[in-house]
Amino acid sequence: MAETQAGLVVWDVDGTLIPADLRWLRRAVARTYHIDESSVIFPTARVHGYTDQSIVVDTAIASGVTSDAAEKGFSRYADVLMDVMSNGAAELARDQAAYPGAAHTITALAEQGYVQTALTGNLRVSAEFKLAVAGLDSHLDLDIGAFGSDARDRFDLPAFVADRFRAKYGHPIDPARTIIVGDAPNDIATARHAGFGVVAVAHRLSLEELSEHSPDAVVDKLDPDAVLRAIRSVQAIRSAVGIDQ
Repeated sequence: MAETQAGLVVWDVDGTLIPADLRWLRRAVARTYHIDESSVIFPTARVHGYTDQSIVVDTAIASGVTSDAAEKGFSRYADVLMDVMSNGAAELARDQAAYPGAAHTITALAEQGYVQTALTGNLRVSAEFKLAVAGLDSHLDLDIGAFGSDARDRFDLPAFVADRFRAKYGHPIDPARTIIVGDAPNDIATARHAGFGVVAVAHRLSLEELSEHSPDAVVDKLDPDAVLRAIRSVQAIRSAVGIDQ
């Protein structure tokens, strides 16, 4: 993927490009820790917007696994998850297809010269699998992305994007022209922590609910023209106030 000067768009995956679905986590946690699926309990408010390692360990503990066993068991999780998802590929394609407009929006941004990648709590292997099944991987440079397999704390992930971008392109990213697109308050908080701009998509929360968390812009769906306008508007405002490297 050639570098361009339009900017960098960093996509969240679950809830932003494809619907979030906890069935894969539930199945993989059950098999990883040898408990019944019906016994898997997700911790309140510790699922959406967090990394897989955090979610899996906290879920295992909430489901009755000891803290020590939960931490040790995570080393098996990636292999179990990929087996679960591979066996359920047809189910994934049917029930977790891309949101309307997602593919067209990614393509439109690529045509306008944006470099695009992902920042997600998913492990890289599962993010790549989901995006490929959904047909969304063609214009995403996942080699400069950041994933739940890189760090446990989501706030640590933007640094991986910055380091990988610099390594590939030979210069730092421009924070004024770097925009995270996500759907959850934690996406907004992550962008703020990193000094990036943020556009929120009202897929799971309403426009009003998202606005309470002060994103730079909110769109109600992945309409290519609306998303492009929002991104350009955020970039223009951030450049005008002198946000730089």
